[in-house]
Amino acid sequence: MRKFALALAATTALATPVQAGEAYNLLGPVMTDPTVDQIEDRCDYYASQIDLYRDAMLGDADAATVANTLARFDDLSALLFSASSEAGLYQQVLLTPETRAAGGACAARIAGLASEITLSRPIYDRLSELDVSGADPANRRFYETTMDAFRRAGVSLDDAQRARVQEINARLADLSTEFAQNIAEDVRTIEVAPEELAGLPQDYIDAREVGENGMITLTTASPDYVPVMTYAESDDLRRRYSELYGQRAWPANDDVLREIFTLRDELAQLTGFENYAALQFANRMLNTPDQVEDLIEQTDEAARPVAEADYAQLFAMLQELRPGAERIEPYQLGWLGPKVQQANYDYDPQEARQYFQHDNVRDGIFDLTERLFDVEVREWNAPVWHDSVGAYELVEDGEVIGRFYLDSHPRPGKYTHANVVPLYAGSPADGQVPVAALVQNMPEGLMEHGQVTTFLHEFGHVLHFIFGSRHEMASNSMISVEWDFIEAPSQILENWVYDYDTLATFAVNAEGETIPRELVERMNAVRHFNQGMFEMRQLGLTATSYNYYTQPIPDDLGEAAREWQQAYSLVPISPTSEMQAAFGHLDGYGAAYYTYGWSRVIAADMFSRFKAEGLTNPETAADYRRLVLEPGGTKPAAELVRDFVGRDISFDAFREDLEQGLPEE
Repeated sequence: MRKFALALAATTALATPVQAGEAYNLLGPVMTDPTVDQIEDRCDYYASQIDLYRDAMLGDADAATVANTLARFDDLSALLFSASSEAGLYQQVLLTPETRAAGGACAARIAGLASEITLSRPIYDRLSELDVSGADPANRRFYETTMDAFRRAGVSLDDAQRARVQEINARLADLSTEFAQNIAEDVRTIEVAPEELAGLPQDYIDAREVGENGMITLTTASPDYVPVMTYAESDDLRRRYSELYGQRAWPANDDVLREIFTLRDELAQLTGFENYAALQFANRMLNTPDQVEDLIEQTDEAARPVAEADYAQLFAMLQELRPGAERIEPYQLGWLGPKVQQANYDYDPQEARQYFQHDNVRDGIFDLTERLFDVEVREWNAPVWHDSVGAYELVEDGEVIGRFYLDSHPRPGKYTHANVVPLYAGSPADGQVPVAALVQNMPEGLMEHGQVTTFLHEFGHVLHFIFGSRHEMASNSMISVEWDFIEAPSQILENWVYDYDTLATFAVNAEGETIPRELVERMNAVRHFNQGMFEMRQLGLTATSYNYYTQPIPDDLGEAAREWQQAYSLVPISPTSEMQAAFGHLDGYGAAYYTYGWSRVIAADMFSRFKAEGLTNPETAADYRRLVLEPGGTKPAAELVRDFVGRDISFDAFREDLEQGLPEE
């Protein structure tokens, strides 16, 4: 994946006809040090190829067949997806504001082209001529979901209405770019006296310089913020810091959100849905708002008693540390957790932290992948956009089956959380393999156990994309699985970071000593503490996501978000919180933040088979890969789960797991 040197194809005419399957050869490679002009040229190139493939599909006078119509539409879809993903990666990781902005502008442009295609009557009519009764089941599913997507997009509307939908989608693409950019660029700082860092790990303190004014400057980046909120003894510091963190991208993003909510509601009305949630859920596993509300209610019923038990332990600790306290303040919650873990479960997160050095964790995750799925992870000799970025290949029986970039550490202007960017789905027939990028913000040295969990979770997305994207049609890859299933194959992997045999392969301290078994046993004993509080926090976010898209737009977005979260939170929501402004899922996940909760239900259900048969059972892991990961989007997700566990999805395993956090009677 060397730096790209553009050689633009002619856009006025084709020297030879566009053949189905050729689009894979037009994708990538990722540019690692592009100028703004090069990003714009690259965007022009993709747009020209999209036009060519659209014209070739519509210009074919032969009767429509899977080969000359559905396969060509798949090529068109692959070009749109990869062009958007590549531009989105540039927006997330490039080193200057100008190049990141150019990536965002390209992503918005490609989104506009995608909207044009989903509203194209000629393309829809050409696809409608197809008879897929003789096609294989995967391609019949691809065809059916494609036609449904056209209808939900508004292809049946009249010319004026389709034009309005196109305007809305183009504007939404621009707003999405602006929303993400405001979050990434708004990194705020706070000055603290060195003594205020009492309680923090010494390596954290040593890594931060004292300025000429005698103060230490901290940012709102996660590696700065999370340790302070977890370990700093100063209530005042945690309060000030949390208030600063809770107002990132505010007030700038409130106006952006209002317009997003307004336009998405208009889009739903135009396409015949009551609200945007109903439109968005129509092709999900939980495909109506009523089903999502049922999930929220069921989870609340299961989690609230567990959260109340968690709160009782936390409040007792607070009264011991702050005599006379009447309630837990929001900025005390993260700090109290480790105190309870140590006092009630004899578990100290800092004792565990010494065993989780970033590079060792990375190598351990690779080793787990090799053992579970009988593959090899090796370095890939490819240029990267920053010297901290790694490049790797996934190899099976000597054959490269996928590639990925690993961008682990924070930089100014970089995407601030953790996500996987699927770049190119690949084409086995043409020797093209799936390529993805894992972008996260981990410390370069020692990691919290929770960060190890996040790392493995995100790497699960990489594996799902690589294993599930080796199909003849790119549209049958993992990217087409129902979106409220997408987190389950990552959440199931989180269980392995509590397994001693797994941790013992990489968890070593600076002296080379392996993590003790009894420490892992204590880690497991404390595992279910605070799980109820976590689920209630997630329900608050789910309700916020859902309500913004099903209720009238509030006059005060922050006040509404605080109210919706307070309905589920056992601690007061800070009156200064404007979290909606930096809640990136309000754009990407829209009304569907429930996806995380639903996926945890599925993951717990699938993991029940591993619990019964063994976490390292090769047959179970092979079945999981073959039945859940590799099919990608060729089957409904409910069938994938049924194939693996032998029955329909059940809430029971999730509930039973939660109830382990209840006190013994």
